[in-house]
Parts: sequence; C-alpha cells; structure tokens
Amino acid sequence: MNAELNFEFRYLKSSGEAWHGGHPSPSHPTMPPPPISGEIRRAAMKRPALLAVPAVLLLSLSFLLLRPSSSPPLLPSARTTDPGPGHRRRLNVYVADLPRALNHGLLDLYWSLPAADARIPASSDPDHPPPRGHPPYPASPLIRQYSAEYWLLCSLLGPAAPASAVVRVVADWREADVVFVPFFATLSAEMELGWGTTKGAFRRKEGNGDYRRQREVVDRVTAHQAWRRSGGRDHVFVLTDPMAMWHVRAEIAPAILLVVDFGGWYKLDSKSAGGNSSHMIQHTQVSLLKDVIVPYTHLLPTLHLSENMDRPTLLYFKGAKHRHRGGLVREKLWDLMVNEPDVVMEEGFPNATGREQSIKGMRTSEFCLHPAGDTPSSCRLFDAVASLCIPVIVSDDIELPFEGMIDYTEFSIFVSVGNAMRPKWLTNYLRNISKQQKDEFRRNLAGVQHIFEYENSHHSSKDSDPENGAVNHIWKKIHQKLPMIQEAVTREKRKPEGASIPLRCHCT
Repeated sequence: MNAELNFEFRYLKSSGEAWHGGHPSPSHPTMPPPPISGEIRRAAMKRPALLAVPAVLLLSLSFLLLRPSSSPPLLPSARTTDPGPGHRRRLNVYVADLPRALNHGLLDLYWSLPAADARIPASSDPDHPPPRGHPPYPASPLIRQYSAEYWLLCSLLGPAAPASAVVRVVADWREADVVFVPFFATLSAEMELGWGTTKGAFRRKEGNGDYRRQREVVDRVTAHQAWRRSGGRDHVFVLTDPMAMWHVRAEIAPAILLVVDFGGWYKLDSKSAGGNSSHMIQHTQVSLLKDVIVPYTHLLPTLHLSENMDRPTLLYFKGAKHRHRGGLVREKLWDLMVNEPDVVMEEGFPNATGREQSIKGMRTSEFCLHPAGDTPSSCRLFDAVASLCIPVIVSDDIELPFEGMIDYTEFSIFVSVGNAMRPKWLTNYLRNISKQQKDEFRRNLAGVQHIFEYENSHHSSKDSDPENGAVNHIWKKIHQKLPMIQEAVTREKRKPEGASIPLRCHCT
C-alpha cells in the first residue's frame, strides 16, 4: 500500500475508534466470529485481488475527497507529523547571527568596568573589582536574578552545551521552528542603568550605549529572510529585566517574548489608555497566548528537605518597604503586620549581610510573604521555594512560570489583596493551617525545586537534573506555542495590501 493510501487507512481506522470511543458499540455487542468452512476459506484464498480492488478504490476516493486542492507554504513545525506522546520531537532552533559583542562580549565589557554600580554602595557590589575566578554571569543580585538569557544561550551553543532531548540547533533557518536572538538584553540595560554617563539618561537615545545595541540587534534581525518569512512571530527574545529592549519593544512585539511577568508593560498600557485606571490592562504587545513567563534566578542556596529544621517564625519578609504602582500594597501590608507576634518584617538590600539574614529568616519561618512590588512578581518567590518556605502570594495580577506543567496551589498560598488588607485576617488564616497541611506543602516544594534551577541545566553535579531544569521547561513552553505561531503567520499572509488592522488585546 503506498504512503497516501496508508495515510488514509490510518485516518479511517482512527475515525472509527473515535466514533465509538475506542470500544464496541453498545447496540452491536462483540460476538465471537462464526466458524469458516474449508470451502469458503479456499474460495477466499483464490480471490485476494478481487477483494482488494473495492478497498483500494474506496481508500483512493476518500483520499481525493479529503485532500485539500492546494497547500500554503508551512513552517517546519506544521510540516512535521506529531509522533505522539512519549516520542515528541525536539524543538528545532536557529540561532540568529549576531556579533559576539552583543552577548558574551558584553560580559567581557562588564568585568572590565573600572567602578562599582552607581546605584548601590561600592561595598555592596560583589563584582567590582572583579574577584579572582569570578562566575560566568554577574553575581550582583540586581543582575543575576535575570540570568535566564545566559543559560538559554549556553544550552544552544558552545562546546559545553549539553545534548538535549528537548531542543536541537539547526544550521539552516528554513528548518527552524523558532529563531533565538542571542542578545543579552538584561546585561545591556543594567550596564546603562548602573554605569551610564548621566543619571536618568536611560530613557534618552542620545549617548545611550544600550539603545545603540538595541538598534543594532533589531536592524540585523529584521533584515534577515527568517524575519520576513514570519513577520518575527517565530523569533524568541529574552526580556527578563523590565527595562530590557525598552526603546524598541513595539518593533519586536510580534515575537515570542520571555519575561518574568507583564509588570514592565502596565505603565505603558495605562498611559496609552489615556490614564484609564480600569482593572483590565489592554495589552497590545504581550500576551500569555504568545509569550512565555520564565522564573527569576533565585539568589539563596537550595535547602534540601532532609536538611529542614524547626521553623519558629510564622511569617517572614525582607525587602524594600516603599514601592511604586502595585507595590503600594506592600507598604500597607507592612504597617499592618510589623507589630504582629511571630511575624518578621525586615528592610534591606540583598548584599552579603542581607543575604545571610534572608537565608536565616526564610529557613526558620513557616511562611514567606510575597507581596507585589514595582512589578507583580519578584525573585523573592523563588528564594522561598529554594528555602522550603511556603510562599504566601499577595499579588492579584501575578503570572507564574510553567503553569499547566505544575500547580502552584500545591505548594503556595494565594491571598487576595482585599483579604490581606483586613487587620489580623492574614495571620489568623495562616495560624489555622494544620501541621499536616504545612508538611505536605513543604514536601511539594521540595518536589519542584529543580524546575526553577537554571544552572543544573548546564553544569553536571550530583544534584543536576538537566532534562527537568528551568531551561528545558522554557523550551517545552515555547514548543507549545508552535501551532499558534503557524496560525498567526497564515492569517498574516491573507491580509490584502493596504489593510489596516488595529492592535487587539488577547484577553486571558
């Protein structure tokens, strides 16, 4: 049977199984086959060709009826047959050709900077002067929390890039499902913010080294045939820092953006809505349908369940009290909680001293408070997971990494802002959670710690689980976007020249 007929045979067989739910029809119970006489058997054996002709004609006719008259050119993801669960093919990734100066060269520039980050005391900058044998990516907590850009590129390129069952690098962009743009956008932005020539110059274009790099990336990427094929919809940009690619976001909006949350877009959207304070944010550049929420890199060491100790403190928080926008909730919570018994509220920067305080505080507390700050999420949530401290999330607009793969309600407590603002409500609620429930939350926390680890996706160690770390979960999430990408590209192709389609909010 040729390939086309074989395809139709599988199609008809699977359709029949689906129609009956994979089981015999209730109105036609399964009966044992009647005995076949020797005469009938011999007659059947003499005429196999005659019996096969009607089946061949039927299959050929059905193939012609079902086969489309013409097919538009498809992306590789649409041309490849899904081999089924358990045998999912790898995501084909083409790495855009950018100069080294826009990724690893930025690290060289960072380590050569002569002074400390101007935003913090010189004694709090662990990277300047650079320590001997410094880590590959900055240790400064302002930057390290956004290190996804480094680990994702490491998973694709370089002699130490591990073999993966999830992703495969291709040399020809025509074979790619997605195009990865290897620009360290966070590092570029942070160097301008911390070492720029003039305070407040970040939002200006003149004399802004970060803007110059953003412009070079966009000009190079959009000039390539791969961008023109899809309008950029299959391109992947890592924008973990809320300020990353600040000046060119509108130009890369069709692409898949890897972000820690959508907080960096709230202010822009509110302005574009004419100051409308409606609870519904009309996103025109980001959406859960096309973009991927990725985890922060946690800053505290991982505590294993076997190392867990007594936790005399009910609730712990360490961070800045005063924030903007959604972070105003934090200031109100602080005033409500600061004098509660068994509650610790500490203000401070995560320098060496603050880091040790945070390690002790999170490891000796049952619950760790995670209120919204300048953005709906923060690195604090993933520090709590690493410390086996049950997160208490008070952030109504938060988006979280890998939802659909993991269930956060199995290891986190979600409290609405309205309830949290009621005096005594939150502490009473937490005190009523039984020890059995808390132990189960903590066991579940231990079970997901590896999912939020970036370094275990690259370095081999006794605790390493490369296939189940953060990097491969990100690639899996991107893989899930492929049908949406193909649909968007196909829709774009049929738009007539001169048509004006307004930007729309993809509500989720």
